[in-house]
Amino acid sequence: MEKYYEIRLESIGGLGANLCGKMLGELGIKYLGRNSTSFSSYGSEKTGTPVKGYIRYCDKEKEIRIHSPIIHPDLLAVFHQALLKDIGVWEGCDENTEVIVSIDSGQAAEEFQVPVSVKACHIIDAQQIAIETRSRINMVMLGAIGKVMGFVKLSDLNQICEDALGSKYPDALKGNLEGIRRGYEEVSSVKVSGLRSTSDRKLISGESSKKWGYITAPIGGINPRFGSSVAADLSPSRQGYIPVFIKERCINCGLCDSTCPDMVFQFKKGVYKGKEMMVNQGLDYYHCKGCLRCVDVCPVNALVQGLEAEHPDKDYFLPNQDIIRKPEYYIKAGADGYITSESYLTEKRMEGGEV
Repeated sequence: MEKYYEIRLESIGGLGANLCGKMLGELGIKYLGRNSTSFSSYGSEKTGTPVKGYIRYCDKEKEIRIHSPIIHPDLLAVFHQALLKDIGVWEGCDENTEVIVSIDSGQAAEEFQVPVSVKACHIIDAQQIAIETRSRINMVMLGAIGKVMGFVKLSDLNQICEDALGSKYPDALKGNLEGIRRGYEEVSSVKVSGLRSTSDRKLISGESSKKWGYITAPIGGINPRFGSSVAADLSPSRQGYIPVFIKERCINCGLCDSTCPDMVFQFKKGVYKGKEMMVNQGLDYYHCKGCLRCVDVCPVNALVQGLEAEHPDKDYFLPNQDIIRKPEYYIKAGADGYITSESYLTEKRMEGGEV
């Protein structure tokens, strides 16, 4: 290995990228005969917020003497296709980068749109495999990453899984090993298309990104890109299931609203059984992370578990448009709430820009 072999994981809280990165780091030391480091970058550790993982390998005879985030990865692994709407996910990728993308169910497998020239692109339906094997997306991605790396055996991946999870979650070990196997065997290469504009390529290459230095770096201990805000898209954190609302069964008891951690249920004044009251209009799937607590608490089965792949119309279904902003607003905002924060607004005012 002439230089470092570097991997960057692009994910969100809840998909297990942090654990996947740790396992890849231990894999290098225990079973690949290499030195390795791994660490993650994340904000509030809240489901749905941005997470990045960084893993470096080098030969045993060398030392890893840098501990900075990985800008130009040899391998980029994207844990959910919805993350691709943020062009920053591709930062630093070039002709030397191999890419793995966890696609949505039903995505065409012959060709995939990539905004920059890359060495190769690979896809895997990690979410569907995780459902079928009763494992997690991170285990399926671990198998796919090991296969694309080219110097990792399936037996080594199985062993690192047993080391990390065997004693802690013995009942889940069989499903996790099956998820790793299928990820290793079913990841496939595809043709790429759709190179972006010059300005996008500059952003991807890192040419246009602001450099941090002594004056411009944020104060230590402060996270300027927090995730708990109205702009945080939680839909990529779903594990393949969504609550399906059957309005005809609803008795408007409000239990779903009281148990929902993300307040996705929408009510407005209406009439139910001849009485004026707040009537349940359904839920905002943009902010629903698929925890299914509402399904568990509903006393009349007005909310039932459904496969997300079978309900494509509910991707950004907003039942009450006068309460919730349209999806285009959130897509422009990205996966975090920095643009809505007071620090951002103050910065724009100081620059004399529009708010």
